[in-house]
Amino acid sequence: MKKRVIVFSGLLLLGSVWMKADENETSKEKENTFSMSAQIRPRAEYRNGVLNPRSEGQGPAGFINNRARLSMNYERQNLSLGLSAQHVGVWGQDPQIDKNGRFILNEAWAQLDFGYGLFAKLGRQSLIYDDERILGGLDWNIAGRYHDALKLGYENKKNKLHLILAFNQNDETKIDGTYYAPGAQPYKNMQTLWYQHIASKEFKASFLFMNLGLEGGDAETKKSDTQFMQTMGTNLYYQPGAWTFGGTFYYQSGKNAGKRDVSAFLWALNAAYKFNSQWSLSIGSDYLSGAGTADGPDAKYKAFDPLYGTHHKFYGAMDYYYATPFKDNLNPGLWDNQVKVAYNASSKVNLALTYHYFSTTSDLTINSKELDRGLGSELDLQVDWQIMKDVKLSAGYSTMFGTSTMEAVKGGSKDSWQDWGWLSININPRIFTAKW
Repeated sequence: MKKRVIVFSGLLLLGSVWMKADENETSKEKENTFSMSAQIRPRAEYRNGVLNPRSEGQGPAGFINNRARLSMNYERQNLSLGLSAQHVGVWGQDPQIDKNGRFILNEAWAQLDFGYGLFAKLGRQSLIYDDERILGGLDWNIAGRYHDALKLGYENKKNKLHLILAFNQNDETKIDGTYYAPGAQPYKNMQTLWYQHIASKEFKASFLFMNLGLEGGDAETKKSDTQFMQTMGTNLYYQPGAWTFGGTFYYQSGKNAGKRDVSAFLWALNAAYKFNSQWSLSIGSDYLSGAGTADGPDAKYKAFDPLYGTHHKFYGAMDYYYATPFKDNLNPGLWDNQVKVAYNASSKVNLALTYHYFSTTSDLTINSKELDRGLGSELDLQVDWQIMKDVKLSAGYSTMFGTSTMEAVKGGSKDSWQDWGWLSININPRIFTAKW
């Protein structure tokens, strides 16, 4: 009996020691965290006048594109790493037996935290700011948008200040200057300063200044001649109760790559009201200044360039503007007035219908004929169904009703029916997480 008591007491002691050790282990914060996520996103498209109007007699096109992405993130105290590799393309583009598959790193960055809100992030990364009009991730595009840059920042609960620096070259040059042939990153160098003040949950304001160095040299002689263009402006957000208000203004100056003096601007205003948990209504107006045909080559260039934003988010889902160029080096600007009705059928199903009316913001005279500024109307319908937490099915249909001015500046035929439909499934689970 005495032996049993001793053995039982010993087991209780060992158990208490083990439980104490386990409590100490779980109470300690894990120093290292590693996570991995995957994305498979095929999208089927029916194209019958998207991106550019189709001409009379041209038939529709169809395809299925796909993004396959594997993302890895590592964190420990004062250090974060992000690596993401992707394969993008169209179904059928690669052979069954493929010895030269396309699999690239779309993201590769490291972030060092120095304490007191200071950090540095360097490498290939997405730059997403404010409503993405000037700098955006362009996630709609199958490949996305990424920059090679160094970001220095300071952040606290009320303020964020970022300085972004970039210097791009096509190769490891040896001698004869730093001529940068366009075709990779669209700019030679960039310096951007962004500041955001969060006054409250309802109101925040951001300010941006960007200095872009654009190559204006000679491709044959490889003589560099960098032109500098400045973009500066503000983004305001206010959400009192069921209302949401937004305001944006940007101005551009300096010189473009064609060595012309620039004086251009953008303004955008929008308001939305949420009636209840299901219905909401929003209106907006976007105005981008343009260059008219009467402007001579020595006049200031007045067409605003929205640069590296997510253009698909604005200016109509059919991407007629800024995602694709106008004809004959025209850039008459754009005034986009829109109305959107959104309906949440359930917690998992959302519908949205948006109407756009487009017009130019400058006068156009083509073949001695002065054109009306109206470009036409577009209707965009989109349905999203959250099938499960990491699987979403989306579909959309759009149609454009163009005018003679649309035909003159974008091509195609105003009398041809222009429409576009798509169906996409986004499967994006986190597949592994470890802490130690």
